[in-house]
Amino acid sequence: MFDLIIVGAGPAGINCGIEAHKAGLNYCILEKGVLVNSIYHFPTNMTFFSTSKKLEIGEIPFISHTDKPTRKEALEYYRRLVEYYQLEIKFKTEVVNLSPIHGGFRVDTKTKSLESKNIVIATGFYDNVRSLNIKGENLPKVKHYYDDAHPYIGMDIAVVGGANSACDVALETWSNGANVTMVVRQPQLYQKVKYWILPNIENRIKEGSIKAFFNSSITEIRENEIDVITSEGKVTLANDYVLAMTGYKPSYKLLDQLEVEYSKDENKVPIINESTLETNVKGVYVSGVINGGLKTSSLFIENTRDHGAKIVGAIIRNNE
Repeated sequence: MFDLIIVGAGPAGINCGIEAHKAGLNYCILEKGVLVNSIYHFPTNMTFFSTSKKLEIGEIPFISHTDKPTRKEALEYYRRLVEYYQLEIKFKTEVVNLSPIHGGFRVDTKTKSLESKNIVIATGFYDNVRSLNIKGENLPKVKHYYDDAHPYIGMDIAVVGGANSACDVALETWSNGANVTMVVRQPQLYQKVKYWILPNIENRIKEGSIKAFFNSSITEIRENEIDVITSEGKVTLANDYVLAMTGYKPSYKLLDQLEVEYSKDENKVPIINESTLETNVKGVYVSGVINGGLKTSSLFIENTRDHGAKIVGAIIRNNE
């Protein structure tokens, strides 16, 4: 039986793994995809809002060419962490069920079952999109994840959303030759968009290089066009791709299997002991941005870096 099984090999899971390694625990990290799977699927040319210094974990320096690191530099950093600490990670190993057993928990993957005295859920939220819930959303031309601008050169694209991701995508695709229209549900762009991006995108909209419909939403997607309801009525636009940068939300599947409790409000935040991050279920902890529930803008890598130490510290104390 393991002392600790960590579900998810993102920054939060790696952080917990490092602390478990330091403490001499018998642990394992289970990851359904690749190392830092979410960051791997970020846009190719993405730059972090946080500085590299604020992203450091495990007492290992994060060296980047500029103050704010790129996706490529982050991937290299996390590979270096895993190599330095020789972390025990099983990739392509999806956890499908968690259940309590005497003295701990049973962890079922698609191929085998493991047992552990303690469980950390560090699954983030990037794997679960916020759907548009409209006709045509299942067409191949609709993307909830953005990679790079090359496929969209010379294309009519609609970017849905008005926050950081949508603004980044709109600017990058436009600057590489796409005909870009933004469809924003709110009356204006999110005013906390990265400070070096917001003036640029606002100026491109003002000059007409990028079209924008505010107080608007797409109501139907077809093979070659879309319908948009605006404040002045319905508009039909020629369209090759819809890039829906509408955000993501955590999966509660594993937490529900263990009957973890949440806040009663719309944010559905896991109820935890703030000093240990333990849930109402003894031996079950939550680490990283999943602690923010559906309020996904409340927690980031930089303000969850203490989670691993809190959790492993609690486990050590419980073993004394």
